Amino acid sequence: MSNSSSISDFLLLAFADTRQLQLLHFCLFLGISLAALLGNGLIISAVACSHHLHTPMFFFLLNLALTDLGCICTTVPKAMHNSLWNTRNISYKGCAAQLFFFLFFISVEYFLLTIMSYDRYVSICKPLHYGTLLGSRACAHMAAVAWASGFLNALLHTANTFSLPLCQGNALGQFFCEIPHILKLSCSESYLREFGLLAVTVSLTCGCFMFIVFSYVQIIRVVLRIPSEQGRHKAFSTCLPHLAIVSLFLSTGAFSYLKPPSISSTSLDLSLSVLYSVVPPALNPLIYSLRNQELKAAVWRLMSEQFQTY
Repeated sequence: MSNSSSISDFLLLAFADTRQLQLLHFCLFLGISLAALLGNGLIISAVACSHHLHTPMFFFLLNLALTDLGCICTTVPKAMHNSLWNTRNISYKGCAAQLFFFLFFISVEYFLLTIMSYDRYVSICKPLHYGTLLGSRACAHMAAVAWASGFLNALLHTANTFSLPLCQGNALGQFFCEIPHILKLSCSESYLREFGLLAVTVSLTCGCFMFIVFSYVQIIRVVLRIPSEQGRHKAFSTCLPHLAIVSLFLSTGAFSYLKPPSISSTSLDLSLSVLYSVVPPALNPLIYSLRNQELKAAVWRLMSEQFQTY
Protein backbone atom coordinates (compact mmCIF):
# COMPACT_ATOMS: atom_id res chain seq x y z
CA MET A 1 0.00 0.00 0.00
CA SER A 2 1.35 3.37 -1.00
CA ASN A 3 0.13 6.86 -0.43
CA SER A 4 0.33 10.08 -2.42
CA SER A 5 3.60 11.08 -0.77
CA SER A 6 5.35 8.05 -2.25
CA ILE A 7 3.92 8.44 -5.76
CA SER A 8 6.42 10.17 -8.00
CA ASP A 9 4.54 9.72 -11.26
CA PHE A 10 1.32 8.42 -12.84
CA LEU A 11 0.73 6.08 -15.75
CA LEU A 12 -1.59 7.50 -18.38
CA LEU A 13 -3.78 5.32 -20.58
CA ALA A 14 -2.12 4.47 -23.90
CA PHE A 15 -4.09 4.82 -27.13
CA ALA A 16 -2.62 1.65 -28.62
CA ASP A 17 -0.15 -1.14 -27.94
CA THR A 18 1.35 -1.53 -31.40
CA ARG A 19 4.01 0.87 -32.62
CA GLN A 20 2.22 1.60 -35.90
CA LEU A 21 -0.98 2.71 -34.15
CA GLN A 22 0.99 4.81 -31.69
CA LEU A 23 2.63 6.69 -34.56
CA LEU A 24 -0.77 7.04 -36.23
CA HIS A 25 -2.19 8.62 -33.08
CA PHE A 26 0.81 10.94 -32.93
CA CYS A 27 0.19 12.09 -36.51
CA LEU A 28 -3.54 12.57 -35.91
CA PHE A 29 -2.93 14.63 -32.77
CA LEU A 30 -0.25 16.60 -34.57
CA GLY A 31 -2.69 17.46 -37.36
CA ILE A 32 -5.45 18.42 -34.92
CA SER A 33 -3.13 20.56 -32.80
CA LEU A 34 -1.69 22.35 -35.84
CA ALA A 35 -5.22 23.03 -37.13
CA ALA A 36 -6.24 24.41 -33.73
CA LEU A 37 -3.12 26.56 -33.44
CA LEU A 38 -3.53 27.92 -36.96
CA GLY A 39 -7.28 28.55 -36.72
CA ASN A 40 -7.30 30.12 -33.28
CA GLY A 41 -4.11 32.04 -34.01
CA LEU A 42 -5.70 33.56 -37.12
CA ILE A 43 -8.81 34.55 -35.16
CA ILE A 44 -6.73 36.20 -32.42
CA SER A 45 -4.60 38.05 -34.97
CA ALA A 46 -7.55 39.12 -37.11
CA VAL A 47 -9.56 40.47 -34.16
CA ALA A 48 -6.53 42.20 -32.65
CA CYS A 49 -5.43 43.83 -35.93
CA SER A 50 -8.84 44.77 -37.41
CA HIS A 51 -10.33 47.83 -35.72
CA HIS A 52 -13.81 47.19 -37.12
CA LEU A 53 -13.81 43.87 -35.20
CA HIS A 54 -13.31 45.60 -31.86
CA THR A 55 -16.87 44.83 -30.78
CA PRO A 56 -18.15 42.81 -27.80
CA MET A 57 -18.89 39.71 -29.88
CA PHE A 58 -15.39 39.53 -31.34
CA PHE A 59 -13.80 40.51 -28.04
CA PHE A 60 -15.35 37.46 -26.40
CA LEU A 61 -14.47 35.36 -29.44
CA LEU A 62 -10.82 36.38 -28.99
CA ASN A 63 -11.00 35.22 -25.37
CA LEU A 64 -12.62 31.97 -26.51
CA ALA A 65 -9.78 31.39 -28.98
CA LEU A 66 -7.27 31.88 -26.16
CA THR A 67 -8.99 29.23 -24.05
CA ASP A 68 -9.08 26.85 -27.03
CA LEU A 69 -5.33 27.24 -27.45
CA GLY A 70 -4.89 26.63 -23.73
CA CYS A 71 -6.96 23.41 -23.83
CA ILE A 72 -5.01 22.03 -26.77
CA CYS A 73 -1.61 22.93 -25.29
CA THR A 74 -2.52 21.37 -21.93
CA THR A 75 -3.49 17.84 -22.98
CA VAL A 76 -2.27 17.14 -26.52
CA PRO A 77 1.53 17.69 -26.29
CA LYS A 78 1.96 15.13 -23.49
CA ALA A 79 -0.21 12.61 -25.34
CA MET A 80 1.87 13.16 -28.50
CA HIS A 81 5.10 12.75 -26.52
CA ASN A 82 3.90 9.48 -24.96
CA SER A 83 2.80 8.07 -28.33
CA LEU A 84 6.03 9.05 -30.05
CA TRP A 85 8.37 7.74 -27.36
CA ASN A 86 6.21 4.74 -26.37
CA THR A 87 5.82 5.77 -22.74
CA ARG A 88 2.92 6.39 -20.36
CA ASN A 89 4.55 8.33 -17.54
CA ILE A 90 3.64 11.77 -16.28
CA SER A 91 5.21 13.19 -13.12
CA TYR A 92 3.17 13.88 -10.00
CA LYS A 93 3.70 17.65 -10.34
CA GLY A 94 3.12 17.46 -14.08
CA CYS A 95 -0.21 15.69 -13.49
CA ALA A 96 -1.26 18.33 -10.96
CA ALA A 97 -0.29 21.12 -13.38
CA GLN A 98 -2.12 19.44 -16.26
CA LEU A 99 -5.27 18.98 -14.18
CA PHE A 100 -5.18 22.60 -13.01
CA PHE A 101 -4.72 24.12 -16.45
CA PHE A 102 -7.28 21.82 -18.07
CA LEU A 103 -9.91 22.72 -15.46
CA PHE A 104 -8.92 26.38 -15.75
CA PHE A 105 -9.31 26.65 -19.51
CA ILE A 106 -12.36 24.42 -19.77
CA SER A 107 -14.14 26.39 -17.00
CA VAL A 108 -13.29 29.75 -18.59
CA GLU A 109 -14.53 28.49 -21.96
CA TYR A 110 -17.89 27.51 -20.50
CA PHE A 111 -18.27 30.85 -18.71
CA LEU A 112 -17.35 32.67 -21.93
CA LEU A 113 -19.94 30.69 -23.89
CA THR A 114 -22.52 31.77 -21.31
CA ILE A 115 -21.47 35.41 -21.63
CA MET A 116 -21.57 35.16 -25.43
CA SER A 117 -25.17 33.93 -25.25
CA TYR A 118 -25.97 37.08 -23.25
CA ASP A 119 -24.23 39.14 -25.94
CA ARG A 120 -26.41 37.57 -28.64
CA TYR A 121 -29.52 38.04 -26.48
CA VAL A 122 -28.89 41.76 -25.98
CA SER A 123 -27.91 42.24 -29.61
CA ILE A 124 -31.14 40.76 -30.96
CA CYS A 125 -33.69 41.27 -28.19
CA LYS A 126 -32.53 44.66 -26.86
CA PRO A 127 -30.55 46.30 -29.67
CA LEU A 128 -31.23 49.85 -28.46
CA HIS A 129 -29.54 49.08 -25.14
CA TYR A 130 -26.60 47.16 -26.64
CA GLY A 131 -24.08 49.98 -26.24
CA THR A 132 -25.14 50.58 -22.64
CA LEU A 133 -25.32 46.96 -21.43
CA LEU A 134 -22.22 45.83 -23.30
CA GLY A 135 -19.86 48.76 -23.21
CA SER A 136 -16.11 48.26 -23.21
CA ARG A 137 -15.88 48.42 -19.42
CA ALA A 138 -18.75 45.96 -18.94
CA CYS A 139 -17.17 43.52 -21.42
CA ALA A 140 -13.80 43.77 -19.67
CA HIS A 141 -15.43 43.13 -16.30
CA MET A 142 -17.37 40.08 -17.58
CA ALA A 143 -14.25 38.61 -19.20
CA ALA A 144 -12.27 39.22 -16.00
CA VAL A 145 -14.96 37.46 -13.93
CA ALA A 146 -14.89 34.49 -16.32
CA TRP A 147 -11.10 34.12 -16.08
CA ALA A 148 -11.04 34.67 -12.31
CA SER A 149 -13.89 32.19 -11.74
CA GLY A 150 -12.14 29.59 -13.88
CA PHE A 151 -8.90 30.10 -11.95
CA LEU A 152 -10.65 29.75 -8.57
CA ASN A 153 -12.57 26.66 -9.70
CA ALA A 154 -9.41 24.99 -11.01
CA LEU A 155 -7.40 25.90 -7.93
CA LEU A 156 -9.97 24.51 -5.47
CA HIS A 157 -10.46 21.24 -7.36
CA THR A 158 -6.76 20.67 -7.96
CA ALA A 159 -5.75 21.44 -4.38
CA ASN A 160 -8.50 19.25 -2.97
CA THR A 161 -7.89 16.35 -5.35
CA PHE A 162 -4.16 16.16 -4.72
CA SER A 163 -4.60 16.51 -0.96
CA LEU A 164 -6.26 13.08 -0.90
CA PRO A 165 -4.18 10.03 0.06
CA LEU A 166 -3.71 7.73 -2.93
CA CYS A 167 -3.15 4.04 -2.32
CA GLN A 168 -4.77 2.25 -5.27
CA GLY A 169 -1.73 2.34 -7.53
CA ASN A 170 -0.80 5.05 -10.00
CA ALA A 171 -2.48 3.96 -13.25
CA LEU A 172 -5.04 6.42 -14.64
CA GLY A 173 -7.72 5.25 -17.06
CA GLN A 174 -7.42 8.36 -19.23
CA PHE A 175 -4.88 9.86 -21.63
CA PHE A 176 -4.63 12.99 -19.46
CA CYS A 177 -5.03 13.71 -15.75
CA GLU A 178 -8.71 14.00 -14.87
CA ILE A 179 -10.47 14.22 -11.50
CA PRO A 180 -12.69 11.08 -11.68
CA HIS A 181 -9.74 8.83 -12.55
CA ILE A 182 -7.55 10.30 -9.81
CA LEU A 183 -10.35 9.84 -7.25
CA LYS A 184 -10.43 6.13 -8.14
CA LEU A 185 -6.93 5.87 -6.67
CA SER A 186 -7.98 7.38 -3.35
CA CYS A 187 -8.19 5.22 -0.25
CA SER A 188 -9.79 7.81 2.04
CA GLU A 189 -13.38 8.81 2.62
CA SER A 190 -12.23 12.42 2.52
CA TYR A 191 -13.01 12.31 -1.19
CA LEU A 192 -16.48 13.39 -0.06
CA ARG A 193 -15.03 16.91 0.07
CA GLU A 194 -14.36 16.64 -3.66
CA PHE A 195 -17.93 15.50 -4.26
CA GLY A 196 -19.08 18.57 -2.36
CA LEU A 197 -17.00 20.79 -4.66
CA LEU A 198 -18.30 18.87 -7.66
CA ALA A 199 -21.86 19.45 -6.49
CA VAL A 200 -21.23 23.20 -6.36
CA THR A 201 -19.62 23.09 -9.82
CA VAL A 202 -22.51 21.06 -11.25
CA SER A 203 -25.02 23.54 -9.80
CA LEU A 204 -23.12 26.44 -11.37
CA THR A 205 -22.88 24.55 -14.66
CA CYS A 206 -26.61 23.87 -14.67
CA GLY A 207 -27.29 27.53 -13.88
CA CYS A 208 -25.18 28.63 -16.85
CA PHE A 209 -26.90 26.06 -19.06
CA MET A 210 -30.35 27.29 -18.05
CA PHE A 211 -29.25 30.86 -18.78
CA ILE A 212 -28.06 29.84 -22.26
CA VAL A 213 -31.35 28.02 -22.93
CA PHE A 214 -33.38 31.01 -21.70
CA SER A 215 -31.36 33.39 -23.88
CA TYR A 216 -31.92 31.36 -27.02
CA VAL A 217 -35.60 30.83 -26.34
CA GLN A 218 -35.99 34.61 -26.18
CA ILE A 219 -33.80 35.06 -29.27
CA ILE A 220 -35.85 32.58 -31.31
CA ARG A 221 -39.10 34.24 -30.24
CA VAL A 222 -37.84 37.65 -31.37
CA VAL A 223 -36.31 36.40 -34.62
CA LEU A 224 -39.52 34.63 -35.66
CA ARG A 225 -41.33 37.97 -35.37
CA ILE A 226 -39.01 39.66 -37.87
CA PRO A 227 -41.14 40.25 -40.97
CA SER A 228 -38.43 39.97 -43.63
CA GLU A 229 -36.81 36.66 -44.47
CA GLN A 230 -33.47 38.40 -44.98
CA GLY A 231 -33.64 39.87 -41.48
CA ARG A 232 -34.38 36.48 -39.96
CA HIS A 233 -31.54 34.90 -41.88
CA LYS A 234 -29.09 37.59 -40.74
CA ALA A 235 -30.16 37.23 -37.11
CA PHE A 236 -29.86 33.45 -37.17
CA SER A 237 -26.49 33.58 -38.95
CA THR A 238 -25.00 35.53 -36.02
CA CYS A 239 -26.31 32.97 -33.49
CA LEU A 240 -25.73 29.66 -35.27
CA PRO A 241 -21.92 29.54 -34.79
CA HIS A 242 -22.24 30.14 -31.06
CA LEU A 243 -25.12 27.68 -30.76
CA ALA A 244 -23.13 25.05 -32.68
CA ILE A 245 -20.10 25.46 -30.42
CA VAL A 246 -22.24 25.31 -27.26
CA SER A 247 -23.98 22.16 -28.51
CA LEU A 248 -20.70 20.44 -29.40
CA PHE A 249 -19.04 21.41 -26.14
CA LEU A 250 -21.92 20.45 -23.85
CA SER A 251 -23.13 17.31 -25.63
CA THR A 252 -19.72 15.61 -25.73
CA GLY A 253 -18.76 16.67 -22.20
CA ALA A 254 -22.13 15.78 -20.67
CA PHE A 255 -22.28 12.36 -22.33
CA SER A 256 -18.70 11.62 -21.25
CA TYR A 257 -19.46 12.27 -17.57
CA LEU A 258 -23.14 11.23 -17.38
CA LYS A 259 -23.17 8.07 -19.51
CA PRO A 260 -24.39 4.90 -17.73
CA PRO A 261 -21.61 2.66 -16.36
CA SER A 262 -23.10 -0.26 -18.31
CA ILE A 263 -21.96 1.23 -21.64
CA SER A 264 -18.56 2.31 -20.38
CA SER A 265 -15.44 0.90 -22.04
CA THR A 266 -11.83 1.96 -22.44
CA SER A 267 -12.15 2.72 -26.16
CA LEU A 268 -15.42 4.61 -25.67
CA ASP A 269 -14.00 6.65 -22.79
CA LEU A 270 -10.95 7.57 -24.86
CA SER A 271 -13.07 8.56 -27.85
CA LEU A 272 -15.40 10.71 -25.75
CA SER A 273 -12.53 12.42 -23.95
CA VAL A 274 -10.97 13.34 -27.30
CA LEU A 275 -14.34 14.61 -28.53
CA TYR A 276 -14.87 17.05 -25.68
CA SER A 277 -11.27 18.04 -24.87
CA VAL A 278 -9.50 18.08 -28.25
CA VAL A 279 -12.01 18.32 -31.11
CA PRO A 280 -13.96 21.48 -30.05
CA PRO A 281 -10.85 23.73 -29.84
CA ALA A 282 -9.93 22.64 -33.37
CA LEU A 283 -13.44 23.02 -34.81
CA ASN A 284 -14.44 26.30 -33.14
CA PRO A 285 -12.41 28.52 -35.51
CA LEU A 286 -13.80 26.66 -38.52
CA ILE A 287 -17.39 27.03 -37.32
CA TYR A 288 -17.04 30.76 -36.71
CA SER A 289 -15.07 31.52 -39.88
CA LEU A 290 -17.57 29.69 -42.08
CA ARG A 291 -20.63 31.51 -40.72
CA ASN A 292 -19.26 34.99 -40.03
CA GLN A 293 -18.52 37.02 -43.14
CA GLU A 294 -16.81 39.85 -41.25
CA LEU A 295 -14.38 37.48 -39.59
CA LYS A 296 -13.77 35.59 -42.80
CA ALA A 297 -12.96 38.82 -44.65
CA ALA A 298 -10.63 39.95 -41.86
CA VAL A 299 -8.77 36.63 -41.87
CA TRP A 300 -8.32 36.70 -45.64
CA ARG A 301 -7.15 40.31 -45.46
CA LEU A 302 -4.63 39.41 -42.77
CA MET A 303 -3.33 36.43 -44.73
CA SER A 304 -3.06 38.50 -47.93
CA GLU A 305 -1.04 41.15 -46.14
CA GLN A 306 1.31 38.51 -44.75
CA PHE A 307 1.81 36.95 -48.18
CA GLN A 308 2.53 40.35 -49.71
CA THR A 309 5.23 41.05 -47.12
CA TYR A 310 7.00 37.87 -48.18
